[in-house]
Amino acid sequence: MKKRELKISFTKSGSGSNSSRITLPITWIKQMGLNINKREVDVYFNEEKNTIEIKPKIINSEVENNEL
Repeated sequence: MKKRELKISFTKSGSGSNSSRITLPITWIKQMGLNINKREVDVYFNEEKNTIEIKPKIINSEVENNEL
């Protein structure tokens, strides 16, 4: 497992609501098989461990192609 210390960016919209973002290293994104055309992920928050897990989203067509 690799570790990187990153910072979270916080922004405030014109209506006053807050949002946050985190930028991940592009090498990690590429290793996950993600790119500009395949960018959907499932994100899981474990409240007990206080951790976040990110996994590439498996699209039905990918599952069907792997079963052939």
